Amino acid sequence: MAKIESFEDLEVWTKARGLCKRIFDIRNESNLKTDYRLYDQINAASGSIMDNIAEGFERNGNKEFIQFLSIAKASCGEVRSQLYRIRDRNYISSEVFEELLEEVRSLSRQIGGFITYLQKSDYKGTKFK
Repeated sequence: MAKIESFEDLEVWTKARGLCKRIFDIRNESNLKTDYRLYDQINAASGSIMDNIAEGFERNGNKEFIQFLSIAKASCGEVRSQLYRIRDRNYISSEVFEELLEEVRSLSRQIGGFITYLQKSDYKGTKFK
């Protein structure tokens, strides 16, 4: 297993970044670009996932990291809800909707698993050395 030296090394952060890119691509390829409020909401929520993972990692302590991962996980729920609105307004196909929904659910599960791992870990972070 590779050593994790920065948040960019975390698979959950990489997946969250990919989700943000997909949301941006949908905006450019659909009429979502004219639904400013909805795009701003889902763009902010998807960005919150990756940003909170990064911020929590940089805190150098497991308790704070867990807190920020919990916020990131909650943002996954927000993105899922907004995806329903995007689908209901026909900005994406049912197929794309299902793919994105599963991608966000998977990311949420992975973040949840990471939280559980950190909660059980004896390592408390470099802040507490």
